[in-house]
Amino acid sequence: MPTETFFVAFATLFATVGVTDIAFIFAALTKDNTAAERRTFATRGVLIAAGILLFFGILGNGILDIFGITIPALRTAGGVLLLLIAIDMVFARHSGGTGTTSEEEAESRGREDISVFPLAMPLLAGPGAISATILLTTGADSDLEFWAVLLALVLVLALAWLTLLVAIPIQRLLGLTGLSVVSRVVGILLAALAVQFVFDGVQASGLLG
Repeated sequence: MPTETFFVAFATLFATVGVTDIAFIFAALTKDNTAAERRTFATRGVLIAAGILLFFGILGNGILDIFGITIPALRTAGGVLLLLIAIDMVFARHSGGTGTTSEEEAESRGREDISVFPLAMPLLAGPGAISATILLTTGADSDLEFWAVLLALVLVLALAWLTLLVAIPIQRLLGLTGLSVVSRVVGILLAALAVQFVFDGVQASGLLG
């Protein structure tokens, strides 16, 4: 069903894009910038990330064909990757799956424009988000479900853009503890979705007869 596909895609992309995490990181990286500069960074970064994720979403099947990857294999591998990201979120461990590594963050602090790196990639369009986008679009059983996934992607990126615009007020309001609580709740939901992807992939592969 397109509606069910939309909500699954929205929840998965919400977690892998890292909407709950980018506010804190973006606020830290732009604390010395003006409101106008932060707005420019946010808008440019989201547009670039949208281009990257839409590219992989629309051409997902073609990319899989080039490398000879089957849909069940992608679902299983994508589910495992999403599960690892979910575990990091639940236990508040920082990894490169949905954000920057410590080395990348240190390099970004010396940049005047962070809209391409690290904002667009890997913060917004990181390995987890790219994998999830390909997984969701290639798993769509109809054109309606495919467009439901793309709609969810656009809405998540729009929400991420709004989050970036109010990053500093959100950081002050929720604090590190509040953001961690939200991240953990989303991580639990993502873990359940990831396990379901693995189940679906194994079942579709025919390995269980």
